[in-house]
Amino acid sequence: MSAMQSKRLPGNPTAQAASFKTTKAALIEKFNAIGKIDTFMRALARTADHALLNAWHLCQLPPSFVLTAVGGFGRGELAPHSDLDILILLPAEPDANLTAKLESFIGMAWDLGLEISSSVRTIAQCIEAASQDITVQTALLEARRIGGDLALFSQFISCFNQALDTRAFFQAKLLEMQQRHAKFQDSPYSLEPNCKESPGGLRDLQLILWLTRTAGFGHSWHELELGGQLTVREARELRRNELFLKTLRARLHILAGRRQDVIAFDFQTQLAESFGYRATPAKRASEQMMRRYYWAAKAVTQLTTILLQTIEAHFFPETSGITHRLSERFAEKQGMIEILQDDLYQREPDAIFETFLLCERTPGVKGLSTRTLRALYNARNVMNQEWRRSPQNRQHFLEILQLSQNSTESSGTAHALGLMNQTSVLGRYLLSFWRIVGQMQHDLYHAYTVDQHILMVLRNLHRFGVAEHAHEYPFCSQLMMNFEQPWVLMIAALFHDIAKGRGGDHSILGMAETQRFCREHKLAAADAHLIVWLVEHHLTMSRVAQKQDTSDAHVVKRFADQVQTERQLTALYLLTVADIRGTSPKVWNAWKGKLLEDLYRLTLNTLGGMQPNTHSALALRKEQALVLLQQHLIPAGASQAFWEQLDIAYFLRHDAPDIAWQTHALYLYLETPQPIVRARRSPLGEGVQVLVYMKDQADLFAGICSYFDRHALSVLDARIHTTRHGYALDSFFVTHAYYSLDDNPHRAANETLHDYDEITARIERQLALHLAAAKPLRSPSPGRLSRQSRTFPSTPRVNLRADERGQYYILSLSANDRPGLLYAIAYILAAHQISLHAARINTLGERVEDMFLLAGAKLANHRQQIQLETELLRAIAV
Repeated sequence: MSAMQSKRLPGNPTAQAASFKTTKAALIEKFNAIGKIDTFMRALARTADHALLNAWHLCQLPPSFVLTAVGGFGRGELAPHSDLDILILLPAEPDANLTAKLESFIGMAWDLGLEISSSVRTIAQCIEAASQDITVQTALLEARRIGGDLALFSQFISCFNQALDTRAFFQAKLLEMQQRHAKFQDSPYSLEPNCKESPGGLRDLQLILWLTRTAGFGHSWHELELGGQLTVREARELRRNELFLKTLRARLHILAGRRQDVIAFDFQTQLAESFGYRATPAKRASEQMMRRYYWAAKAVTQLTTILLQTIEAHFFPETSGITHRLSERFAEKQGMIEILQDDLYQREPDAIFETFLLCERTPGVKGLSTRTLRALYNARNVMNQEWRRSPQNRQHFLEILQLSQNSTESSGTAHALGLMNQTSVLGRYLLSFWRIVGQMQHDLYHAYTVDQHILMVLRNLHRFGVAEHAHEYPFCSQLMMNFEQPWVLMIAALFHDIAKGRGGDHSILGMAETQRFCREHKLAAADAHLIVWLVEHHLTMSRVAQKQDTSDAHVVKRFADQVQTERQLTALYLLTVADIRGTSPKVWNAWKGKLLEDLYRLTLNTLGGMQPNTHSALALRKEQALVLLQQHLIPAGASQAFWEQLDIAYFLRHDAPDIAWQTHALYLYLETPQPIVRARRSPLGEGVQVLVYMKDQADLFAGICSYFDRHALSVLDARIHTTRHGYALDSFFVTHAYYSLDDNPHRAANETLHDYDEITARIERQLALHLAAAKPLRSPSPGRLSRQSRTFPSTPRVNLRADERGQYYILSLSANDRPGLLYAIAYILAAHQISLHAARINTLGERVEDMFLLAGAKLANHRQQIQLETELLRAIAV
């Protein structure tokens, strides 16, 4: 049985309700005076237990039933206005008489003032519900008997533990956490954070204890310290921050008089004063308290990362080893940078920046290992003035910023700087940045602290140059592709708000910080001038576009006189778009985008029109492709109609020879009703490149992959596009799967050109027929791992989240490669009726790093997202 309807029991529970209300009020008053949060929350739970038991006995429920607290209530603690999650455990389905009593009990609980969320189930129903819903499973994990049959409760605990798949539970909770964090932009630094659900909040701490409990490590931070999973310092930090977050949430509930987990502006001042903070001439009381909150959330985030890696290594020991060695000092460990000696940073402080350079340069790396994170914390003493002034460190930091111009296949500068901020390295190197960590912004449009806003702007600039995000803001992507030395934009973004909170004009104050940075890091005069100019004028374009009449030629002329050159105009436009998008997910809209783009184009015309930039990567790529087409006697202008159907992402992903080959193959078949398949020997040597062009349709990608799977062709690389007029334009690099399995490239090396001619002709003929037939998809077969993959398995990862505009969902996958892997993924996507707009399939040795741009109604549903991710994890697991 699920939650039941309430039915009032004859009689008047008013006296009991008044008693419960009086007791609760007394507990709140005592908490306000003494402030002991654990004592307070346990006392509230005991008071609720007592009231529920009274109702239980008054309703004369049979002794064979069990009244059970689950979820947070099951932990024996209660926030002032939290729901009470209860389970009524039955030995069998109730008859009509017992059902009436159960309904009366639920009604009386509400009459007593208890805001309960109830379910009524047998043991079998509990196990079934837990297997279908991770939320139910998590709530039952913390089941606590309040009253009723002890034997039945013990039987339930035994059956539940026996049915619990701890590895699957870990993976499901990890996926659930990713989804929850994505709702908050993966940031704890919102100006109105949710102290329970935001990253670094109470839910993350609860998650860790759920997982350590199922891993057998313990139920508390002290037990984890005794077991060696936490150091003494880490356990102390977790306990201290947990107490702060619990206290903050309880006081927030009391102030609001209801359940209130969002630290809204309305409550921040009163909340701060309840902690004893008082306003000063420099800082509001709320700013002081919120800064304490952000440091707590930051610590929780970092320690959660450490513990999740420890728990994952316990559940998946076969994929917890070092993937490969990077240097004498570093290795990659399952997508994390691992130091090889604990005292590395103490002995060689220059290795600190090398860590983050490796994060940028190493494909597939997502973060830092537990060992590295702990070593960085312990190296705080070496991050001193001498370290900051080291020429080598200054050069390394500059390399981190400059690498962004070539980082479309790696995580990028924004990710590296985010890790540096998380580990406090960035603030220890740039002391001016340290001053803005957790700095509030009191205005109507910023949603993040100053430091997080800066990191969001850096991320936005990086995404302008990444093909997988080119659909979000194609005009910005086109401009970024043509912009020389885009790293100057990254430095300008890093400094544009760095002087906030000091009083005065932060743009002018920021100029001085920027000039000093450029001088100390020996930047060329022209680059330094542009960076400083951008910091000074980073608000100018937004003000002109939104507050002045740009239809007035004099307004545009004045703005053109300020920007002076096309390069400065483009730089300011890109920084302005990234800046506005980084203020809040709700601030940017199509109207603001049009105002800025209109001003950009009007100003460009005033400056003399866009000048051809023959040095830009995009212009060179197109020009080289046209030269190659002319060599094949393709008439001038023949490519224009075809190219007009291709977006900027296409030209970002393909080099000139590839563009020329595809154009040559397809320009005559722009709106063909039949599948067009072309194949050639891979320009890279081994294998075949296959081109597929046809009207897009459901399951097309899966259909292509099924052909490759059936013919033992392993996909090394794939680039999937949908043209503007609705045609699929997909390119694959394939080789025979058995080459990889046998680790014997001898056969491939001895293929003759005639053999390749025969192979490509066969693929063109067979695949075109296969697609035209449109047969139902067959079930994928499990592929066999290569010897290297069996020796060095990788932990499978799945991440699914909405893109910036909510137009598509971005699915990222990493796993050991094996024959049929891509078809297994495509088959699941097809089964969930999910369409593919674009994809990047990337094979890095024995590991794949794939990204898909998806659309489908099911993706908007939280539970169906979890189900999809879980199925994908099973499919890609070793």
